[in-house]
Amino acid sequence: MSFAVCIVAIAPVRIEPTHKSEMVTELLFLESVTVLERLQDFIKVKCHYDGYEGWCQQIQLVETAFLPETYGWHHQPINEVIINNQLTRVSMGTPWNDTSISLPPFDISFKEAKPPAHFDFTEQNIQRITRAFLGTPYLWGGKSVFGIDCSGFTQQVFKLFNIVLPRDAYQQAALGKSIGFLEEANCGDLAFFDNEEGHITHVGILFNTHTIIHASGYVKIDAIDAMGIISTLHSKRTHRLRLIKRFKEKFPCLL
Repeated sequence: MSFAVCIVAIAPVRIEPTHKSEMVTELLFLESVTVLERLQDFIKVKCHYDGYEGWCQQIQLVETAFLPETYGWHHQPINEVIINNQLTRVSMGTPWNDTSISLPPFDISFKEAKPPAHFDFTEQNIQRITRAFLGTPYLWGGKSVFGIDCSGFTQQVFKLFNIVLPRDAYQQAALGKSIGFLEEANCGDLAFFDNEEGHITHVGILFNTHTIIHASGYVKIDAIDAMGIISTLHSKRTHRLRLIKRFKEKFPCLL
């Protein structure tokens, strides 16, 4: 079995081994994978964090017999690392280490001290972390402050609270504790939305029983009621509420 580590700020993960193929997710700097297959300039990988599979460009990864130790996930929107004496800017949620790492032919050093491993699941922290993504453009398969989709947004936010979510909205909706009514929701609960066929297609993070932050066009704060999301900008309904899930109480964790 062979491992690889992402050595660029963001590496697209695609359905097929071609640049024309749809991007389904991304690897962030230092995220690790298992190598499943090789085909020309692409490697098929399985992401260690969430088990997602797809094809990455080989040059954006470095294969390794060991995985670098990480101490947490950095929480500033954009962070800086030095790779072979060159500055690279990486996104919030990137694995972080407070020492130098050697992944031949790359030498990596971190400009900042070790961040906390994770944050307490409080309303103040939820608001602070989610608002750091405000204005991030929507990008199908994206999961960084440079471009993100709805489930990538919820996954990356919850990562900073040491809660592992699957990659896609419908997968996330299958977990957690069901909340019967919007009036019973807490800050940090996830709201899921379906399409005309009843498939879960969207997810957002509730601030309270009438406000939600989500990635739709860009990361923004909108109104919500028992029927769904109402665009604050256009004053029209955009998403139909299907269910609400709780992944962590203030104390204890229910997942």
